[in-house]
Amino acid sequence: MRDNDRVTSATRQPEPPAAPPLATSPEQGGAPIVRPRLIATDLDGTLLRDDKSVSPRTVAALAAAEEAGIEVFFVTGRPARWMDVVSDHVHGHGLAICGNGAAVVDLHGGPGAHRFVKVRDLARENAVEAVGLLRDAAPGTVYAVEQTYGFYQEPAYPKLHMETPDTLAPAEELLAPDGVGSDQPILKILAYHPELDPDAFLTLGRLAVGERATITRSSPSALLEISGPGVSKASTLALCCAERGISHEEVVAFGDMPNDVEMLTWAGRSYAMGNAHPAVVAAASGRTVANNDDGVAVVIERLIGDRL
Repeated sequence: MRDNDRVTSATRQPEPPAAPPLATSPEQGGAPIVRPRLIATDLDGTLLRDDKSVSPRTVAALAAAEEAGIEVFFVTGRPARWMDVVSDHVHGHGLAICGNGAAVVDLHGGPGAHRFVKVRDLARENAVEAVGLLRDAAPGTVYAVEQTYGFYQEPAYPKLHMETPDTLAPAEELLAPDGVGSDQPILKILAYHPELDPDAFLTLGRLAVGERATITRSSPSALLEISGPGVSKASTLALCCAERGISHEEVVAFGDMPNDVEMLTWAGRSYAMGNAHPAVVAAASGRTVANNDDGVAVVIERLIGDRL
């Protein structure tokens, strides 16, 4: 079993949301807020509206943030090839953290020209162990394999994603040392169960797999996302910030689902969307309105106003 490099998230107790529910005050608990240098935002259910569009208001807010000297990172569970929805809206460095922290991708160049800057893969031996342990703990689980440039799945895996898989085969065959795509890093394994409650499946998966991998979820269905040990949105964001000399206190983060919890806990300021999962609300230090009401833009506009 091989561990990836680990970055431990800072821990803190989330502060209670201010009244009204939108917590964008320049002060929390009477202490002055550090001016932000980086905004880290999830995409689906957060920056994107439910129709997967980026609203004109949000586009303008992102541009204003970078014009004010605040870097913007898209931090998502999506693979790089699903980043076309925001490729036209990148500014400055144009980097995104994809696959729940498994890869950092340069979005410049547009669709089809994305370049992997950093990869934090899931070792094949860890992947095989995780698949076997989860099969034993939750019979009926089916799998898909996400790699840097390929997507493969088991025949019984449902059509949940945007594309047709490159290969259909049992996960153990896909993950074999000489299996299809063996020359590419594994970014994450997707595990789907047709009957279990999503949160119960997440708890079961984490107990079954232990430290062999990181398990989270971002879908409303019982779909788990399995990454390398210590790999998360938070740990990869921390690496990127350290490279830029940015502290966690200088980061403002946004999210809506359990795969955002570590990032929201790590960031100096964090906002749960109005449509967020209860675990996200508990982890964040503030709240904003729902994704369909441009909750990210609402906060960014206030942040920019506070800097003037």
